[in-house]
Amino acid sequence: MRLATTFIALPLLFAGVMVGAASPASLSSSLTFLYQNDLDWPTAPDHSGAILLEPRNNRAAVSSCEALGETLLVPNGTFFKSDVNSLLSYLNFEGLFPTSQEFWIATKSGGGSCQTISKGADIRDTSCERVLPALCSQSAPFRPSGDQDKDPRFELTISAQDLTVTGYRDHLSFRFLGLPYGNPPERFTYSTLFSGAQKVFNATNFGSQCVQTGGGGSEDCLFLNIFTPFVPGPGTPKSALKPVMFHIHGGSFTSGSANDATFDGGNLASRGDVVVVDINYRLSTLGFLALEDGVTNGNFGIADMTVALAWVQKYITSFGGDPDRVTIFGQSAGAAAVRALLASPEAIGNFSAAIPMSNLAGENFATSFSLYFTISQLQPVAVDPILTETGCNRTDLADVLACLRSVDAETLVNLPDVARFIVIDGKFVTSEQLPVDGSSPVAHVPVVMGFMRDDGAAFIGFPPNSDVTTNIAGVLSSPSAADVEASGLFPTPAGPNSTLDVFNVTARITTDVEFRCLDQAAAISALNHSVFPDIWFYQFNKSYQTPGFDPNAPVCDAPIDAAHPHGDPSQEYFKCHSGELFFVWGNLGQFQLPFRDENDLLFSQLASDTWTSFARTHDPNPSHAFLTARGYTGTLALVKEGGIWEPLGGQNERALRLLDMPLRMSTFEEVAQCDFLGLPFDTFG
Repeated sequence: MRLATTFIALPLLFAGVMVGAASPASLSSSLTFLYQNDLDWPTAPDHSGAILLEPRNNRAAVSSCEALGETLLVPNGTFFKSDVNSLLSYLNFEGLFPTSQEFWIATKSGGGSCQTISKGADIRDTSCERVLPALCSQSAPFRPSGDQDKDPRFELTISAQDLTVTGYRDHLSFRFLGLPYGNPPERFTYSTLFSGAQKVFNATNFGSQCVQTGGGGSEDCLFLNIFTPFVPGPGTPKSALKPVMFHIHGGSFTSGSANDATFDGGNLASRGDVVVVDINYRLSTLGFLALEDGVTNGNFGIADMTVALAWVQKYITSFGGDPDRVTIFGQSAGAAAVRALLASPEAIGNFSAAIPMSNLAGENFATSFSLYFTISQLQPVAVDPILTETGCNRTDLADVLACLRSVDAETLVNLPDVARFIVIDGKFVTSEQLPVDGSSPVAHVPVVMGFMRDDGAAFIGFPPNSDVTTNIAGVLSSPSAADVEASGLFPTPAGPNSTLDVFNVTARITTDVEFRCLDQAAAISALNHSVFPDIWFYQFNKSYQTPGFDPNAPVCDAPIDAAHPHGDPSQEYFKCHSGELFFVWGNLGQFQLPFRDENDLLFSQLASDTWTSFARTHDPNPSHAFLTARGYTGTLALVKEGGIWEPLGGQNERALRLLDMPLRMSTFEEVAQCDFLGLPFDTFG
């Protein structure tokens, strides 16, 4: 029987909230989730985790583990010795315990004494009356995000100020899903920090995604998901709290969800020892409509993000996170959101570092993600078409707003035209772009930024023919296609597929004008004006395209041959938009995708370790001591070989980290091409 008299009975919020789930209070202990995560997902079930409890005698340790639905840790398993040695080594490295520290584990059947384990997997018999930290077993199975084992014995209840939250654990971390961070918003109004009457939550299921292009979701969607390796107990010091990675999903501001398994935070939490927060925010016209009525000022989705950050500041300590170490990060539209928050008066002060990944900046589709409309400029671009398509053309703007509020939400976000644009609203966004010239306030925090080598290849169609002049003109209005060809800066390859040769040219141009040129220029300007204390710049030269976004297939996929049925990443292919996500999150296993060669696993470890290092230390170079303590030998070898990733500055003004196998340093690329295209480094003054 799982329930015991020491458990706290909780009132029910709705069906599914468990009465009597174990809690830090009932166990008189913080709970540390220990799992030696090598990201090798096919072997993940063979790695046994543990839950660390604070010191107590053996009898109390046994009872506490039983309250968690577990036993004291049994010292067996394929990887037990190496895993436990690395885990205990890390606890020592963190200064939590001395090297000689012993921990309670399960006693052999028939043994007259109790057993402990210490660093080196040294097992000893000892008196059962000693007071020692305990290692409980962790039997929640390894499963993808959408197929979790919801056995009630894996549940855990915590108190977060005025909230009582029941989450659960899987094989990788504690999980608290679908928590409302904002009150249900009225359409076209700004969200507010959650203040509802209900204070007891079952956080074992995702909340609704926001209504979006393609269907599905609800307007009541302001939920977040938390993945944590640590739940504080009574009296836990602030120094024990973990850094927080606050993630904003992409999707052109028209689609996407915090519930996407691509962004499951379990691997980052367990491997990087960080707390991961994924948020939903309002999308499309519901999130970004702005009218010239002085009230409907747009950026509702951006406002949602600031409210979520405020929620994190208020509550994340109870989930093991340090509110003073919050790194905001996102890719594509998520990167655009990060850039907007960097200069938002409502967000500054609520985060300590930022990672905009593959930010869109420049020509064509990219323009509006970094250069913002005024509300009046948005009118002909989005508002007038929306009013025509909904029949909401009215003289009185109050009537316009009332009409738009009456339109079905699914209809509104699936119109031929939608509002998906950040605007200058004067409250959440106050400048026409991120002011990297020092002209107005920006969060003075360290930044990692960069893009995929061929980011633009996903934003154009595959050429219908091999006419290079016509196809250049299709992706670039100025300079002229003739001038581009005459410059010799974008030569057409002479490969066996002439149409693919042309695509090489158009993809290169699009990557420059929509990503590379202005992002590199922004970094240089921010450096020259001391906008950020440190800037690290990267280019991903290795990718694994997500099945849900694979434009112009198969150009973004590693070529398949008889020896490489899943693709050969050592061959040339386009490193496209979103191709870094599986590596950064370590989540190939969420989709049971194979490692294509021996480097995919190593590179995934490296990318995850780099991103979480930045969250922990505000330096993307994982320390050799940390990697050694954790037993991350693969990453350790790669960073030793690749050397230090230098931030921009001094003789390294254009330092570029090429994220590839092997790692290496270079300098900004396509400099002459950017000058020719009218997007030089002095763009921002």
